[in-house]
Amino acid sequence: MFMSPGEKLDPIPDNFILQPPVFYPVVPYVTTIFGGLHAGKMVMLQGMVPLDARRFQVDFQCGCSLRPQPDIAIHFNPRFHTTKPHVICNTRHGECWLTEARWPGLALQRGASFLILFLFENEEVKVSVNGQHFLHYRYRLPLSRVDTLGVSGDILVTVVGFLNINPFVEGSKEYPVGHPFLLESPRLAVPSSHALLRGLWPEQVIVVRGLVLQEPKDFTLSLKDEAAHALVTLRASFTDRTLAWISPWGRRKLISAPFLFHPQRFFEVLLLCQGGGLKLALNGQGIGATSLDQQALEQIRELRISGSVQLYCVHY
Repeated sequence: MFMSPGEKLDPIPDNFILQPPVFYPVVPYVTTIFGGLHAGKMVMLQGMVPLDARRFQVDFQCGCSLRPQPDIAIHFNPRFHTTKPHVICNTRHGECWLTEARWPGLALQRGASFLILFLFENEEVKVSVNGQHFLHYRYRLPLSRVDTLGVSGDILVTVVGFLNINPFVEGSKEYPVGHPFLLESPRLAVPSSHALLRGLWPEQVIVVRGLVLQEPKDFTLSLKDEAAHALVTLRASFTDRTLAWISPWGRRKLISAPFLFHPQRFFEVLLLCQGGGLKLALNGQGIGATSLDQQALEQIRELRISGSVQLYCVHY
């Protein structure tokens, strides 16, 4: 499966592409949402509220013009300076604000860090704060019109991430958990080793997010037992653009799916322990599974990641 001179790469389906995260953006911050918004997409905002914060806003906009001002499909506006802190959600259409919706009991605090998830469904957006559902807001403008994200006000943003919902559950409307991105350099070293003291158990999800380096060679994710034997390995080869499961005896089982590990492109790997094996998803799309009996899963003691990648998140 080596490429011949002049051979063109097959186009990758839009729903397989994830926009790279943005670290420490300067606020006010405006960015294009690659491919726009659609049901099943998620935007993660990670940061901190300053001690003297009065208010900030997150706007999902229909364009980014200055004049006329763009429509805003979803306006999320926490306010801290009032007697009772609260959140306002609203929509701006034709340079006029519609009737606002108010939620008391603000789940954000001055001086505290936060992780906000915006989960977009067919009819409404759901918002969770620090892992707890906070509100839902029905669309007043078509979600398909949204192509821009704007963040402004009293807020310190560490990461803006773009993800997809849980691909493993039929009809799922929730992501497994909004695992934060890791920002401390010592924790991002590759190769990266992580102890699994209790092995793997049913419904456990391993989440790995990162960025492929500019001149990559390969990427491997191995699950090893106490004797450091790899019981199963997921390997991406940039030489022949293949993705495969590697058995303990070195046998390769190719995975038939678009090859997503491209230089300087963001990726997300999900492994779900379920049904006597591991199910695999890349960038929110389920693409296959490998068999591994429960006894073998319980014997796993180490998750090891190596190759030409920069890691942003490893959770298990």
